[in-house]
Amino acid sequence: MEKIDSFTVDHNKLKRGIYVSRKDKVGAEVVTTFDIRTKLANQEPAMDIPAMHTMEHLGATFLRNHKEWSEKTIYFGPMGCRTGFYIIFHGDLKSEDIVEVTREMFDFMAEFEGEIPGTNKIECGNYVSHDLTVAKWESNKYRSEVLSDLKEENLNYPQ
Repeated sequence: MEKIDSFTVDHNKLKRGIYVSRKDKVGAEVVTTFDIRTKLANQEPAMDIPAMHTMEHLGATFLRNHKEWSEKTIYFGPMGCRTGFYIIFHGDLKSEDIVEVTREMFDFMAEFEGEIPGTNKIECGNYVSHDLTVAKWESNKYRSEVLSDLKEENLNYPQ
C-alpha cells in the first residue's frame, strides 16, 4: 500500500502556518490543497470540537462569499486531528498566493458577531455543537501569533 504524502511530513518539525499539502489534476485543471496548520502537532492541545465546527461554518461562509476567491473555492473544512483546516482551491497555487485571503478569513472569524451561519436544525447535522467565543479566540491567536509574521518555515513543509 502506498503512503499518503501528508503522512510523510515530519510533524515533530512542523510549524503553524500555510502549506501546500498536494496538487491534483482534474482533467486539464489543477486543484491545490492547503494545510492551514493552526496548532503545533503533538505539542499543544487540539482545537475544541465546537469551536472548530464554528470556524468551519465561518470560514466556508467567508470564502464562498469572497469577491475574488469564491469562484476558486472548492472546499474548506477541519482536519481530523483537529490541528488545522484544509482549503482546496482551483488553480496551480503556492502558499504565498493565499496568504492575504487567509488573513482576511481569520480576521473575519476573529471579529465575527451575530448568528453563526448555517446553525439551525435544518442546515446543520450537529447544530448544537458550536462555540463562537472559543472560535474567535482561536482565530485571533492564529492571526496574531502566526499570520502577522509568516516566515519561510511557515510556508513550506520541513524537509
